[in-house]
Amino acid sequence: MFSIRILEIQLWIGFTSQVLTVLGTFHHQLITKNFFLNSQICEINPHNHMEEKMNIFKKTILSVLASLLLIGNVYADKIKIGTEGAYPPWNSKDASGKLIGFEVELAYSLCRYIGRQCEVVEQDWDGMIPALQMRKFDAIMAGMSITDERKKVITFSQGYADEVASLAVMKGSDLEGMETPEGVNLTLGGSSVNKALKTITGALSGKTVCTQTGTIHQNFLESGDVGSVNVRTYKTQDEVNLDLTSGRCDVALAAAVAFTDYADKSGKPVTLVGPTFSGGAFGNGVGVGIRQGGDDAIGKRDAKLLKDFNKAIDKARKQGIISKLAIKHFGFDASM
Repeated sequence: MFSIRILEIQLWIGFTSQVLTVLGTFHHQLITKNFFLNSQICEINPHNHMEEKMNIFKKTILSVLASLLLIGNVYADKIKIGTEGAYPPWNSKDASGKLIGFEVELAYSLCRYIGRQCEVVEQDWDGMIPALQMRKFDAIMAGMSITDERKKVITFSQGYADEVASLAVMKGSDLEGMETPEGVNLTLGGSSVNKALKTITGALSGKTVCTQTGTIHQNFLESGDVGSVNVRTYKTQDEVNLDLTSGRCDVALAAAVAFTDYADKSGKPVTLVGPTFSGGAFGNGVGVGIRQGGDDAIGKRDAKLLKDFNKAIDKARKQGIISKLAIKHFGFDASM
């Protein structure tokens, strides 16, 4: 705790020093420009003289404000983390609207290891990456799987949890009893994987398959690995669950734990069918999404944040924090 306070003091000393430097420059510019204008007053129309002084004053003020904004971002001590709040048990909200779930608790734990304060904010899933790029927050912890496609626009920490996917139906569906291996890893491939995909292709033929938009699950269904599928997408997982139980979906695809959590809490007879899916289109686990670092001050700060999160995940893993939180929220150890 003492070392954390020392870090905070050092950050604020740096921030204060930068502010005083900017304000000193501002004061010097005003005096210098004012003296110059006064010395030239005999050559300038009084009206133009006042107008030019006001323009210089406005430009200088804007310059100072821009500088202070940049400094504030660089020295800000609080890490702001975006999550969806609609993907239980990874992240959700309680009856009062407070953000809860595995990733919300993990976020605060990681920030404690980093030695900085943390604020978790809500963001719609389909706007998550654009909001990160627009600097509405510093990082994403929202059940976001690490995929090659996403790595083209943002960077990821090491994985902290594995998100195996599964198909789900209502009890009594003709898809129950589908004969497939217990798990399918698309990265490993092989004859058993190909046989399972062929079985699933036949089972899904003519069915309406529901899933959340902009997810690895949608990508898989549209990849062609299980043929041409009639896919219906929804903004949130809650909407997928509701339409599955109401009969508007024959089958749904999401993280297996999203269905088991919903079944436990709602009492609805939702059951998993077929294999669990991982690898390939399903990515390489779930990690913290961060902006790609650059050469400017903000880019260097993002690059440092990535290193800080990786170190914090290592510490949380070694001390069993991730395992404990996973068992608490998922009912099993999904840590990586």
